[in-house]
Amino acid sequence: MTNKFRTLDDVDVKGKRVLLRVDLNVPMDNGRVSDATRLERVAPTITEISDKGGKVILLAHFGRPKGRDPKESLKPVAEALSKVVNRPVAFADDCVGEPAATAVAALKDGDILCLENTRFHKEEEKNDPAFVAELAKLGDIWVNDAFSAAHRAHATTEGLGHKLPAYAGRTMQAELVALEKALGSPTKPVIAIIGGAKVSTKIDLLENLVTKVDALVIGGGMANTFLHAQGVGIGKSLAEKDLAATAIRIMEKAEAANCAIILPVDATVAYHFAANAPSHAYGLDAIPADGMILDVGPQSIARVHAAIDDAATLVWNGPLGAFEMQPFDRGTVAAAKHAAERTKAKKLISIAGGGDTVAALNQAHVAGQFTYVSTAGGAFLEWMEGKPLPGVEVLRTK
Repeated sequence: MTNKFRTLDDVDVKGKRVLLRVDLNVPMDNGRVSDATRLERVAPTITEISDKGGKVILLAHFGRPKGRDPKESLKPVAEALSKVVNRPVAFADDCVGEPAATAVAALKDGDILCLENTRFHKEEEKNDPAFVAELAKLGDIWVNDAFSAAHRAHATTEGLGHKLPAYAGRTMQAELVALEKALGSPTKPVIAIIGGAKVSTKIDLLENLVTKVDALVIGGGMANTFLHAQGVGIGKSLAEKDLAATAIRIMEKAEAANCAIILPVDATVAYHFAANAPSHAYGLDAIPADGMILDVGPQSIARVHAAIDDAATLVWNGPLGAFEMQPFDRGTVAAAKHAAERTKAKKLISIAGGGDTVAALNQAHVAGQFTYVSTAGGAFLEWMEGKPLPGVEVLRTK
């Protein structure tokens, strides 16, 4: 996989000005970084280039500013990053023009500089050729380490790859290797667990997966739509009843592709959507008319475990129930722990991604035990949907 992409192994960075696109879009609380996970992810690429004598020039966006906005400045993020990489990180209060040029000119080999939020310029998201040319003047090579922004064809995520020699950073490389293991050329059999509230947001995903995997577990509110489509009474459960025909079409496509669809066979039902609401497990033929399905039931959990046991590779996106509230996190947590145990025993390659999924795995205390957990939301989903990602395509060896 990695030989299809140019990486840092293919370039000598010593003495070069390296424009490094990173994801610094971190959560802030009162002007301070409240979760440094993304900074920790990009640190190895930054320190490697610095240690090899490259001049590290960081490009990143932060939030969705409409023009220049001090509240969306990367300055406090650069200060937090300095602590993570344990070396000074200089800051320039623009990403183009005189402030950027002066700051870059002052760099010595191994120095690190963070340029101001690229989205302060509307030309960034428009991938404006003149803006790309301005940015390109600041560097000798471009390294993309922001997989999470790779589904966007912006100036710093894709445009620069056409103006400068382009390489994947270590975080990007790790993501591409993991994704290749998941769906590109996986060890079979492959199982996917897809959960979450709505089928409507994951139609493309489901339609792509049924042609790629051997079994597809559908959970969460999405499963209710499929059950409803099959004529199961689901009471007052969340469902998109108008998508019944879509659900049937996906099941027919799965059957044609020889992909087993695994739906719940029982459910945990409550009468109020609230934490610790009184609940009971029911078979699908006995869901109360005024009840809400909030999690899979014990028999369904056993079926998911059996499906995981049969698999060599697992791809996971989305929880199996209303995992934010106890006890309706039971199905998701049990399946996550089971997958983690199989991974630990070297019997499973487990790849997970998406915001809710990462939160659910953290809740089960197993995120660190999966083979790979992607922090890239939209890019991870679009990749799973089979769509080419502009920021990845531009790194391919020609």
